[in-house]
Amino acid sequence: MTATGRAVAMARLAAAAAAEKKAVDIVALDVSEALFITDVFLVCTGGNELQVAAIMDEVERVLHAQGFTAARREGDRERRWVLLDFIDIVVHVQLAQERMEYSLERLWKDCPAIDLRIPALGLPR
Repeated sequence: MTATGRAVAMARLAAAAAAEKKAVDIVALDVSEALFITDVFLVCTGGNELQVAAIMDEVERVLHAQGFTAARREGDRERRWVLLDFIDIVVHVQLAQERMEYSLERLWKDCPAIDLRIPALGLPR
C-alpha cells in the first residue's frame, strides 16, 4: 500500500505553504506501509521559534482553505517542534537542533520519499 493521492496532494500543499514562510529542508515521507495512523510525514525546519510558529500557521491556513482541519496541534508553547495532525498527513516543523537530535528521516529511512516538486493541481476526495 502507498500513500493515497489525497495525502500526497495535501503534503504538496503543506510543503508549498511551509516554503512560503521560508522553511528549509522540506521532506515528505510515505509512511503508509509502516504506520496505520497516517500516510505521510512532512518534515521541515524553521530558523527560530517565531518562524516555526509562522510556518505552522501558514500550513494550517492553506490546508484549512482547502477544507482540511487539523485534528491535533502539539508543541505550540515551546515552538521547538510543532506537529500538526491532519490524519492523512502529519506535519512536523522543527528547529535545526531538534531535527538533528530526533532525526525523523533516519528513523523512517526505509520509507520512500515523496516528490514535492510537482505542484498540487487538485485534491482527490
